[in-house]
Amino acid sequence: MKILLTGATGYIGRRLLQVLLEKGHEVICVVRDKHRLDIKKYKPEQVTLVEADLMKPKTLADLPKDISVAYYLVHSMSMSGGDFSREEKISAENFVAYIDTTQAEQVIFLGGITNEQRLSKHLASRKVVEDELRKSVVPLTALRAGIIVGSGSSSFEIIRDLVEKLPVMIAPKWLKTKCQPIAILNVIQFLTGVLHKKNTYSKHFDIYGPETLTYKQMLMEFAQVRKLKRRIWTIPVMSPKLSSYWLYFVTSTSYPLAKNLVESMKVDVVGEKNDLPKSLHIELIPYKEAIKIAFDKIEQNMVLSTWSDAMNTSIFDKGLAQHIEIPRFGVFKNTQSVEAKDPHLALEKIFAIGGRNGWYYANWLWGFRGFFDRLFGGVGLRRGRKNASEVYPGDTLDFWRVIYASKEEKRLLLYAEMKLPGEAWLEFCIDQDNCIQQTATFRPLGLGGRLYWYAMLPFHFFIFKGMLHKIAEIKAIKKNG
Repeated sequence: MKILLTGATGYIGRRLLQVLLEKGHEVICVVRDKHRLDIKKYKPEQVTLVEADLMKPKTLADLPKDISVAYYLVHSMSMSGGDFSREEKISAENFVAYIDTTQAEQVIFLGGITNEQRLSKHLASRKVVEDELRKSVVPLTALRAGIIVGSGSSSFEIIRDLVEKLPVMIAPKWLKTKCQPIAILNVIQFLTGVLHKKNTYSKHFDIYGPETLTYKQMLMEFAQVRKLKRRIWTIPVMSPKLSSYWLYFVTSTSYPLAKNLVESMKVDVVGEKNDLPKSLHIELIPYKEAIKIAFDKIEQNMVLSTWSDAMNTSIFDKGLAQHIEIPRFGVFKNTQSVEAKDPHLALEKIFAIGGRNGWYYANWLWGFRGFFDRLFGGVGLRRGRKNASEVYPGDTLDFWRVIYASKEEKRLLLYAEMKLPGEAWLEFCIDQDNCIQQTATFRPLGLGGRLYWYAMLPFHFFIFKGMLHKIAEIKAIKKNG
C-alpha cells in the first residue's frame, strides 16, 4: 500500500515509519528538510522523501496523487514563537486542499482527548485541526490520545527528570488532575491497526491506557519502578507562569513547551469508552509496564526518536543545509589538531560526545555553561542525546543540533542552539593522515558578539584543547546512553 506520512521527523512519525516499512508498505515521507531524515538504512523502493511545507501551498505541488492512505501527524506545540494554533489550522487547511486532489481513501489523524468543556489552548487547537481535516472529501479516522509514555517522549522525560532529580517536591495543585497514560507501543498499534479499516472511516476514537491516574500518582508509581523514595506536597498558590518556570528549570523541556503543558495539565484528560482495542486485538499496557519497557529501550540503546528532535527551531525554518556551509568571512575561529593514535576509537568518541558520555574534559564547565544558558531561557545541557554512539542530522546533542554526520567521511558538524550573541559551529573530522581536526567557528552579532568571543577565548583554548586530547588518547568510553 502506498502511504503518505506527514510529520515523519517527529517523535511519533519516526516510530510509525519503522513499523509501516516492516509491514511492507511503500511510504512517502513529507518533510520540510530532507536532511533531517536519514533514509539510507531503508530500502530505496520503500521510502521516498518529498520536501514540502504545509504552511506554503505551492510546495505541495510535488506531492503524489496516487496514494491510498495519508497520516497527518503535524504538531506545533513546542514551537518557540508565533501563534501555533493559527499555524496548525492553516496547515490543516492546506493539507485538505491537497488531499482532495488525490486518490486517497483515508486520512488518519492523531490528536488529543477533548472531552472537557474547558480545554487548554493546546487541546483546543488539536480539536480545530481535527475539524478542519473532517471537511475533506476523504474519510477521516481521528485517534485522540492523552499522555504518551515511551522512551524519548516529552511526558516520560519530564516525569523522569522530576522523579530522579527531586527527592522532595513542592508541586502545583494540577498534580491532582486525572489522565489515562498510554504506552507509545499501543499508540503505534492503534495507528497501524485502523489503517484501511472501513469501519473506522469518518469516526473518532479516544485511545488510552487501562488506568486512570492523577499526575501525582504517575510520579509516585514512576518512583516505585525506579526504586526511589519520594515525597510530594501540592500547594494551591503556584500560578501557571510560576509552574511553567518550575518545569522549565527542573526538567529538560523548553519554556514554550512547559507553558503549554502546564495549561493542558489543568484539564482532566479521560477518554470515552469504546471497543477499538478489542476489535483491533490490542492488549493495553499498564503504566508501570510502559515505564519498564521505556527503560529497556534506553538500556539497549534502542531509542528511535525523542521529543526534542522534533522541536521547531529557527534553523529548521531555514533548513539544515543552510548551515552545512560554514561561513568563511566575518567569523572567529579556534582550530586545533592532533594525531589520533587509534583513528577508529577517536571516531567512535567523536560520534559519542555529549549526553551522559559528557564532553571528555572540564565537564563541570560545560555544565556551568548549560546552567547559565538555562538561566537566560536557553535549552541548556539537559536534552542529552537519544543514542549513545550514533547521531543523525537533526538530532539534538545537549545544546547543539547535529547538522551533518557521516562516519564514512569521518565528519561531525554541530550548530549551537544555546543563547549567543551570534552563531556558532563546532566541527570534528579526521583527515587522511589520521589527524583529528577540531574547529570552533563563531559569527558574531554586533559589538556584543565580538566582546563575547574575546571574553571566552581563554576558556575556549583551555576546554577545546583538553577535549581534543581526550578524544585522541587510547582510552575507550563507557557507552551508557
